[in-house]
Amino acid sequence: MESLSCTLQGGTPLDLCEVVVRPVHSFEEPRYQDLMQQHHYLGSLSKIGETLWYVASWHEEWVALLSFSASALKCAARDGWIGWDFRQRCSRLKLVVNNSRFLIMPDRHVPNLGSRVLSLCQRRLASDWEETFGHRVVLLETFVDPQHFRGIVYRAANWVYVGNTRGFRRTRRGYTATPQSPKMVFVQPLRADARRLLCQARLSPPYRLGESKLMLNAAQMQSLPSFFSEIPDPRRAQGRRHRLSTVLALAAGAVLCGMRGYRAIADWAQSLGQKSRERFGCRRQGGRYVVPSEYILRNVLIRVAPAHLDRALRRWNEIYAGEDESLAIDGKTLCNALDEEGRQTHVMSVVGHQSKICYTQKKLAPCP
Repeated sequence: MESLSCTLQGGTPLDLCEVVVRPVHSFEEPRYQDLMQQHHYLGSLSKIGETLWYVASWHEEWVALLSFSASALKCAARDGWIGWDFRQRCSRLKLVVNNSRFLIMPDRHVPNLGSRVLSLCQRRLASDWEETFGHRVVLLETFVDPQHFRGIVYRAANWVYVGNTRGFRRTRRGYTATPQSPKMVFVQPLRADARRLLCQARLSPPYRLGESKLMLNAAQMQSLPSFFSEIPDPRRAQGRRHRLSTVLALAAGAVLCGMRGYRAIADWAQSLGQKSRERFGCRRQGGRYVVPSEYILRNVLIRVAPAHLDRALRRWNEIYAGEDESLAIDGKTLCNALDEEGRQTHVMSVVGHQSKICYTQKKLAPCP
């Protein structure tokens, strides 16, 4: 049997079987951040969103530090390896976790230590993530800068090299205009059928995360206003600051991305960058594109004719919606909704099983 012992600089033997990995305690976080800032070439990384920090120790001595956080929004090499489409990627990104930092402490670079630490992390990460954030994960990813490293540690830990990034870096205003240093992309499935699971038309409850939603691409943002261009504007001509098609496109885009309620729709619109606002056809003021306020969004949505809005959304759905293997027909009786003759109103809906998209609705009042 191959020995897992090696020797540190200075002659001290290190038995890799005695190395343990655990989450960093809250009172240890300042020390963790200080060491990461001192010794990692990218510096420390704040906890943003779902993030777990780990420490690998040997006889209570810290020998390695790791950080796992949210996955990259877009990565062509990773997405091509998985095989999912943009709709699946948007709704299932939380099932993928990024190894955003990996630091082996100075004078602790001994053979097999890095792959040993990664292996120990992989064994416990899924359960730790579910315990901390309430959902499971099935795939790990990481980016390696070839100007500094060759990814040998990840290869030794059986991570899969899937290609390089294009070199564009995400900024507050979108992405850099020119490519910079491409990164090597490695992935590690936490279960054998990770790719199949991420590409399934419908996920089982342990992996289903909230309501169905999608991430709009540039072409969809540009096309959305055109679907509402023929809807009559119910507002007075005086004081119209934003085109009706733009207001409705922003509201539809927010709902498609999972927003619910006027405040959430307005916040989503405010979060858009200048390029996205331009694609939606927003009004330009003072050299910048501005979006309608929550009041304007609400005022338009409660006054526009529902039939016109429904037809526009169904036309968009016919072009961009994913294919469903089956449809569900559901009927509801609307409480306290009566027509002119006092009859209660019923609504029949056709909804896709896989996409959860409503294809059409019909309102009727049964004969007395």
